Amino acid sequence: MPASTSRHLAAGNLRSIVFMLVAVGFFALMDAVLKTLSARYPVLQIAALRGMTAMPLVLLYIAWRGAWHTVFKVRWPLHLLRGVLGITMLSLFTMGVRELPLSAAYTLFFISPLLITMLSVPVLKERVPAAHWWAIGVGFVGVLIALRPTGEDLQSGFVTVGGLATLGAALCYAVAAVTGRLASRTDSSESMVLWMMVLMSLGAGALAWPDWVAIERSDAPLLLALAITGFGGQLAITEAFRHGQASAVAPFEYSALAWGLGLDWMIWHTLPSSHTWLGAAIIIGSGLYLVRREKRITEVHANAEHP
Repeated sequence: MPASTSRHLAAGNLRSIVFMLVAVGFFALMDAVLKTLSARYPVLQIAALRGMTAMPLVLLYIAWRGAWHTVFKVRWPLHLLRGVLGITMLSLFTMGVRELPLSAAYTLFFISPLLITMLSVPVLKERVPAAHWWAIGVGFVGVLIALRPTGEDLQSGFVTVGGLATLGAALCYAVAAVTGRLASRTDSSESMVLWMMVLMSLGAGALAWPDWVAIERSDAPLLLALAITGFGGQLAITEAFRHGQASAVAPFEYSALAWGLGLDWMIWHTLPSSHTWLGAAIIIGSGLYLVRREKRITEVHANAEHP
């Protein structure tokens, strides 16, 4: 690889890593807001509020980008599926962080990259090497360790309600990510963000309406924070993957665990137990192994094409 190309890639990767760290920080703060709101409002209502509060910022962004001509040229079935998955994912994740520390919820949610790899075979027709399947299996062992039986939330004593909800959210996120990769082949990023927020606002709003709780005026700052952090995180993560190599940027998503630990300690004065630490190490290790293997395979293919 020429030196100029290497420097260009390094600069792009560094910029993308910074954007990824910013995105993770925004999303962690958003999750802290979700956890706070979950003590006062139903989870479906919080999902609706997530879409409603972000909508003005999304509309302004599309207008600023001059992208209105792209937002209606979409494959509606994929967008509807992403909307359903988005509502379900956010509702389940909010339920999870209501019951668990942020750091514990992140540990379980880290299984989503492994799930995306699994789903890429039947949906995207991608080939997954045998070594990747071993890494996925090890990652699931980490999940079982992190879900060590406590008997506190379910009489069966096998897993907690919060743990099950977070795993369900991770599965929805993985399916939505694969669906998004299919949609991105033809649809603009602006259309994907807009229709996700529209469907989340209308769909979750309709489901939440029978049990809607009046919004307290004192919660207005939290709703403003929900809008800004969610929108800022979306922009930052889009920039992160636009300029850098995915294999270089993706590992920094795991910095969410540091954010979770810090927020847990500062706001709720709690830390995860030892089995959560062990499970997190195994899951993150499996994810990093997959990223490293994918980078190596990509480099081999690139060298073969450009000897």
